[in-house]
Amino acid sequence: MKKKIVLAAVLLCIWGGSMAFANTASNKVSVFFNAVEVKDDGILLDGKTFLPLRELANSFQALLVWDDRNKSAKLFKPNVHMFVYQGNTPFGMVKRGTYKFNVFAQIDELKTDITAVKVSIIDPKNNEKVIQTKSVDRKTDNFWFVTEELDYRFTVSGKYIIRFYMRTPDEEWTAVSDKVITSQ
Repeated sequence: MKKKIVLAAVLLCIWGGSMAFANTASNKVSVFFNAVEVKDDGILLDGKTFLPLRELANSFQALLVWDDRNKSAKLFKPNVHMFVYQGNTPFGMVKRGTYKFNVFAQIDELKTDITAVKVSIIDPKNNEKVIQTKSVDRKTDNFWFVTEELDYRFTVSGKYIIRFYMRTPDEEWTAVSDKVITSQ
């Protein structure tokens, strides 16, 4: 008799856990940002959609700062405006070949501390080359950043992405802005 009760209890636990898992799995929500699916799914629970905060911050190109002491997460979205220029001429389209250029970034509405910035270029095959990294000692909400001149070869046609990163005091690099150069 005891064996039957224990067996029934174990089966009931397994069934209950399976139902809870099945219920959670059936409440998954696919999340898209600018027509690109976010890596981790959201969950629909009691009519509310819950999304993974790190993925949401990355999609919005926002800085995520975790305060462990207060158990709080803070999102910061600075305004970062970039343009690429050669000599005195800004550009956004190039023919395949080698170009010398700089990247200018204007940053404002920065509401949290950062320790460094980084600018890189990503080719159409998703190969990334760091243009410049620099430590930042600023506690201001706005500044300008100009890279050193880069000698770069646009080898294939397609979209090249200039990406601006910021590093928070916890050493996390976050992409906060993109600029596209199209090569023909």
